[in-house]
Amino acid sequence: MANRSRQDIRRAIHTRIRKKVRGTASRPRLAVFRSLNHIYAQVIDDDNGVTLCAASSVEKGVGATPGGNLAAAQTIGKLIADRAKEKGINQVVFDRGGYIYHGRIKSLAEAAREAGLEF
Repeated sequence: MANRSRQDIRRAIHTRIRKKVRGTASRPRLAVFRSLNHIYAQVIDDDNGVTLCAASSVEKGVGATPGGNLAAAQTIGKLIADRAKEKGINQVVFDRGGYIYHGRIKSLAEAAREAGLEF
């Protein structure tokens, strides 16, 4: 039996989650991706296949501390919530992307909730 990499396991979990979590126009999906150095968030309408807004720690002028740390995740969570609210989106479905709800993922989600998004 071959050993699976951590990335393969995360992809399998993410695929399983995506069978259940679907974003609509009225309640889009907040998808999170994290790399070793950065964190990314998108609000996606799966019915139309459109990204409504996005935020990441790669953007210049975001004010996030460089790197994929808790402070950057909190900044991106607040920023994605602000951008979603500008588009009139108040409720989202949270897609943790196969990552454990802990650390950076948890801090991004909590910052988005504090900024006014409802999960």
